[in-house]
Amino acid sequence: MEEDHMREPLLEKQYFKDCPGCKVEQAKELNQGVSITNLLVIWMVVLCSTLPAASLFPFLYFMVKDFNIAKSEADISYYAGYVGSSFMLGRTLTSVLWGIVSDRYGRKPVMIIGTITVVIFNTLFGLSTSFWMAVITRFLLGCLNGAIGPVKAYATELFREEHQALGLSTVSAAWGTGLIIGPALGGYLAQPVEKYPNIFPKDSFWDKFPYFLPCFIISGLAFLVVIGCIWIPETLHNHNGSNESKDDAETLENGSNMVDKEKTVQKNENLFMNWPFMSSIIVYCVFSLHDIAYQEVFSLWAVSPSRLGGLSFTTDDVGNVLSISGLALVIYQLTLYQYIEKVFGPVGIARITGFFSIPLLQSYPFIAMLSGITLYIVISIASIMRNIIAVTITTSLFLIQNQAVEQRQRGAANGICMTAMSFFKAIGPAAGGTILTWSQKRMDASFLPGTQMVFFSLNLVEGVGILMMFKPFLGEKKKTHLV
Repeated sequence: MEEDHMREPLLEKQYFKDCPGCKVEQAKELNQGVSITNLLVIWMVVLCSTLPAASLFPFLYFMVKDFNIAKSEADISYYAGYVGSSFMLGRTLTSVLWGIVSDRYGRKPVMIIGTITVVIFNTLFGLSTSFWMAVITRFLLGCLNGAIGPVKAYATELFREEHQALGLSTVSAAWGTGLIIGPALGGYLAQPVEKYPNIFPKDSFWDKFPYFLPCFIISGLAFLVVIGCIWIPETLHNHNGSNESKDDAETLENGSNMVDKEKTVQKNENLFMNWPFMSSIIVYCVFSLHDIAYQEVFSLWAVSPSRLGGLSFTTDDVGNVLSISGLALVIYQLTLYQYIEKVFGPVGIARITGFFSIPLLQSYPFIAMLSGITLYIVISIASIMRNIIAVTITTSLFLIQNQAVEQRQRGAANGICMTAMSFFKAIGPAAGGTILTWSQKRMDASFLPGTQMVFFSLNLVEGVGILMMFKPFLGEKKKTHLV
């Protein structure tokens, strides 16, 4: 009894008056619910970072054509590829740096700088009058917007442990929503003089800069988010450089003020030697390669003619299917995922949904044999299921990654993750498009004819990712116990 009494002061949490991270920890102790305001902030920051990444694709072909740099029409796609990839190249080069900055100076400054970058360089991209101006502004947009990595750490630290799945679900849902809304904005608002002549007269500003309107709308939204971010809390602990205080800060998350030898070793561990973290990143890269290749293949396959195994959809049809999928995705992420994750755990739910993805994808070529409203309904349902599976796996891997590292390393950890993911996403579209073209040239083959081959290839990548989610490859964070 006396021994228990002596331990009580050690188990009490110690908060520091001027530390922003301690204030967040205190707020989490006092309020066991979920702040809708915090969820909205995370949603908007991620959305502002995602919209510029996807909004240019519907009009990029016409934009490059207007630059008059391509010698022939066949060369337009070649130059458009450079504009599209410059953003991911910039993100690949600086994501780790922005993660380190967020570990040193806080998540909030990096999120604000990233959103300001969208305001400036996305606007300049819309005003591009030459090919190189477009490439440079996209490259700088990728380089200077390092918000996505730190915001994942922020979503983990801002909520109690039982609500962290909801926080990271919000990140994934906002990302998915941006990939749906972005192309819609670019498609409907680009070249407004041609589409809406009654509103935008010829020879006006909008005629001189036909791709500025969607960029302006996105930049305006980002400007409002910058203003809103001024009042958001910082989650990083700042105890004036005291070593003892830093140890206290890291133990606050785990509810103890005791630092045992095992945890001290873990605290100083090199991230690249942290196998639970590194293995989850490798798995995430495999699924990222699969997902970006799927997105490229799905859009091209859907608009391909029936004689090549496609759906003969119009661009509007594809947009409608993706919009329906996006709406279902948001509802699922904000309502069901957190409860399913509590039952099966992040690894379990990722494995289960991954297995379901394989027969679903392989059924796509047979869905193409349908027609009319039946085809539209079935492919919409299949698209909803596929996107839910993809975002479930992604969110689960986010959870595993952020739980595998201490708070002081989360920014750098998410920066490493973004760098690796960006590299794989840079090669995914080219690989997917190449395999689709090859598969459509072998419609009469005896083994996996036509588009059966491209979806089989996607499933091979998915299968590798699923196998890598099992031991001994995927490591688990060692639990530390108080003695």
